[in-house]
Amino acid sequence: MKVVKFGGSSLADGEHFDQAIKIITADPQRRVIVTSAPGKRTADDTKVTDLLIKYAQQVIAGQPFQKTVDQIINRYTAIADYFNVPQDQLVPLAKRLNELPSWRFPNNNYLLAAFKAHGERLNAQLMTIILRQLGYEARFVTPEQVGLRVTGTPNNASVTPEAYSLLDRFAFNDSELLVFPGFYGITLAGHLATFSRGGSDITGAILARGLHAECYENFTDVDAIYAANPAVVDHPQPIAKMTYREMRELSYAGFSVFHDEALIPAIQGNVPINVKNTQHPEKPGTLIVPDKDFQPADIVTGVVSGKHFAAIYLHKYLLNKETGFTLRILNILARHNVSYEHMPSGIDDITIILDKNQVDDQLVDTICNEIQEEINPDQLEWIDNYAITMVVGEGMRNRIGVINDILAPLADQGIPVPIINQGASRISIMIGTYDRDADNAVRAIYHRFFAN
Repeated sequence: MKVVKFGGSSLADGEHFDQAIKIITADPQRRVIVTSAPGKRTADDTKVTDLLIKYAQQVIAGQPFQKTVDQIINRYTAIADYFNVPQDQLVPLAKRLNELPSWRFPNNNYLLAAFKAHGERLNAQLMTIILRQLGYEARFVTPEQVGLRVTGTPNNASVTPEAYSLLDRFAFNDSELLVFPGFYGITLAGHLATFSRGGSDITGAILARGLHAECYENFTDVDAIYAANPAVVDHPQPIAKMTYREMRELSYAGFSVFHDEALIPAIQGNVPINVKNTQHPEKPGTLIVPDKDFQPADIVTGVVSGKHFAAIYLHKYLLNKETGFTLRILNILARHNVSYEHMPSGIDDITIILDKNQVDDQLVDTICNEIQEEINPDQLEWIDNYAITMVVGEGMRNRIGVINDILAPLADQGIPVPIINQGASRISIMIGTYDRDADNAVRAIYHRFFAN
């Protein structure tokens, strides 16, 4: 049995729906379908999720919202019309959408989560209606019905271990297609809570693990995951097969084709993931597999750069002699709910690299003031123009001279490298550059390993 997930661009309109259904019905092993909310139909279109966020904000602010509701309903109606679905079958969808403002929520965060979740929920209901009209045995299944329970915050939920045991007991027959809405689960108190944005990938991975799928197929709008960003490198090489670890490392710095958190349930369930293109399902796509017995085809699998990093730099003589100084710094970050990415250090220096999306100018000043008071460094600096380039590959593990092969083309291009850090797994090397040099760094490293 396979779990199949379709992204928002793959379910944006009737034509895309039709293509998704052809894919589903072409393989009898595709029994579980996970839907995203309808995405953009054109570049200037609005995603249904964004319309639902607008709807929620209007309700919270006490503003008129019927025009927004009508826009949302019209998106689903247009898809239904493509398949000549009778209008009376859409009444339950419109009724539920209109009733949302009357629901009781603990606070506005829960309200926002519930509104957002309905993009996926309504699309799953619509997919079920269309499949049945086309003569297929299809069942709409909600997170409530299977016990997909979550904890965490309403808009950044995490699946509970119990959810997997409940999924293991979920009964279904081999002839039916099960249609699940992605993106959300149910809290222990019975409220809707969403995963982080793009979380339909997470739902698909949870179901693949919990239902013991042999493969999780993730259909999106690209032919494969590439060895570099096509916006940076012209016609980069597609990756035929990669490991979970490689995907995690590359996602961290910017590979956005597949939600990196979705790898965790797949890893835990040992389920291979196949990322494929909805418009070209005949292409093999990229297979993401366990690292056991994996034989890399290349030294480097991918090169990616993220420009959303910043750093706190400290210099203090005899810093290495002070017991617990690192703990004291981390405690300051923890108090402000800020995580760090890397922490390269020397005998008198330490650099703490952060995702700068976590902080604003006020929080930066607060953290730096507290570090100054607690540590009293000789020099303290906030650097907000870092970029991190990740060079990743299982083939690097036992290869001598890889660092030289990475740094040589950067030296040839005159690109300064203030930070180098190799992961303990030995399958990745992190290169810190300034953001202005990030794209050139990716191109230089890519051409060193892939041009020939």
